Amino acid sequence: MTGSEEQARFPIGRFKASSSPLGFEERRPLIESIREFPEELESLLRSLPPEALDRPYRAGSWTVRQLVHHMADSHMNAFIRFRLALTEDHPTIRPYDQGAWAALPDSSGDPLTPSLRILEGIHARWASLMGALPDGAFARKLHHPESGDMTLDTLLQLYAWHGRHHLAHIRRADLATG
Repeated sequence: MTGSEEQARFPIGRFKASSSPLGFEERRPLIESIREFPEELESLLRSLPPEALDRPYRAGSWTVRQLVHHMADSHMNAFIRFRLALTEDHPTIRPYDQGAWAALPDSSGDPLTPSLRILEGIHARWASLMGALPDGAFARKLHHPESGDMTLDTLLQLYAWHGRHHLAHIRRADLATG
């Protein structure tokens, strides 16, 4: 992958989790990022011309519409995985084919409002839950068959990154269409 392809695919860089457990002061801005994500997304989408929604955000990518529906799918799964790790002992979670989900008719043609409402509700509950947990809860683990074991601290970091990552993709789409 060339440098420009890497930049287009990972505009904020690849995900890298902290190698040590997070403290309250490190975790707080990540939780706020989760809480604020739906509002940031909606604000960014309002700035786009309508035709930008059905254009890829980079060569060979999903459209912005598919990306928004993907975020609802992905963040629903992450919220459920988080809750499973809190209520079960080291659960193994089920992966899913994100590309196949993005190719389904509802992801490629439906209005964004239902997915935006899903994100709004999930992120409000998720941030509330995380804000009420003791520090030790973030050390709980889950097992992903493709990625291995991860703590809730890692899952928090991943999804704070995931939101920023895809907001950057949408900003690129705006530049490409503007």
